[in-house]
Amino acid sequence: MPGELGREVDRLAADFNASQSDYRIVPSYKGLYTETLTAALFATRSGQHPAIVQAAEVATATLMAAKGAVYPVFDLMRNEGVTFDRNAYLPAIASYYSDAKGNLLSFPFNSSTPILYYNKDQFRFAGLDPDQAPATWPDIEKAAQALRARGIRCGLTTAWPSWVNVENFSAYHNLPIASLDNGLSGVSTELKFNNPAVIDHVAALAEWQKTRVFDYGGRANQAEHKFYDSECGIFIGSSAARADIIANARFEIGYGMLPYWPHLPDTPQNSIIGGGSLWVLKGRPEPEYKGVARFFAFLSRPDVQASWHQWTGYLPITRAAYDLTRSIGFYDRNPGTDISIRQITLNPPTANSRGLRLGSFVVIREIVHDELEQAFSGKKPVKKALDDAVRRGNEVLRQFEKSSR
Repeated sequence: MPGELGREVDRLAADFNASQSDYRIVPSYKGLYTETLTAALFATRSGQHPAIVQAAEVATATLMAAKGAVYPVFDLMRNEGVTFDRNAYLPAIASYYSDAKGNLLSFPFNSSTPILYYNKDQFRFAGLDPDQAPATWPDIEKAAQALRARGIRCGLTTAWPSWVNVENFSAYHNLPIASLDNGLSGVSTELKFNNPAVIDHVAALAEWQKTRVFDYGGRANQAEHKFYDSECGIFIGSSAARADIIANARFEIGYGMLPYWPHLPDTPQNSIIGGGSLWVLKGRPEPEYKGVARFFAFLSRPDVQASWHQWTGYLPITRAAYDLTRSIGFYDRNPGTDISIRQITLNPPTANSRGLRLGSFVVIREIVHDELEQAFSGKKPVKKALDDAVRRGNEVLRQFEKSSR
């Protein structure tokens, strides 16, 4: 993890190392999620792999299929005799990384969800209420138009375009991303996000792109700088972008929940997580695994989790960490910092909003980004772009299904 988040990872490791003298955690930056996972799995061939690898949430199905390489966390903690209560972890997070029997396969380290950020100074300049975040997509359009009318270069931008505008959009509107409960019930799944609601939403963004009411900012978190550099007045991105935004912004920041289209039924539902988890790899010397178990127990401590949550914007993975953060008045002193928790627990999750578990989804996300770019640039009609994304993505799913047999 680069930037402010990387420094927080280094601090966590240093705190664990200082808390005992038997083990030493050594963080090693290998690039972003895809590069890190590729490097770790490649290293298993020579036995030079780490005991722990941090992988994106959408790599869960891929790592579950790599049965010979992964040491499930529930087995690890039991075998090492380290106290571990799965029920202590927030259900919306723990269920994402569990098997069909509810056993936790990886350690849910950095879980985020997208939220809305806005520039309060620019809202005042445009005659908008700086204390009221836009709640719906029509509200977003009106606010963004007002910002553009006062000369702001861009009204709205979003990071992680597929995660925000397809995956979380679908969950928040209680729409399926794929069949078989978004892949949570099996690998023979088919993508379903080329439905009228998603088509209409992407079409609205493509139309707004013409006047920079919306401005596409790139893949991953590349659009983040458009917000903290005051180029765009509204930004939708990870709750964990908060640390970098605070470090770089020179204006008062407002926070809000994800917007929704009010004409669609069952909205808003709840958002789903992003971020990543810590997977344990087999093939390391046996004594190392006691240290891994001790490290996971350290990361689960309410004070450690609460501090990580407060500094980064990631969700607290345990109810105890959330309760501790609330009891010390952190949310009262820092309005908006509990939005991610309220949003992900807004309603009991449905089959459409529990998350997703799709093979090779890292590859599929890039396909979705490619097709969204075609739509935003006007090179393809929106419906064709999304139909092509589904067709190409389903081809990847069939390859994964075949390889996982």
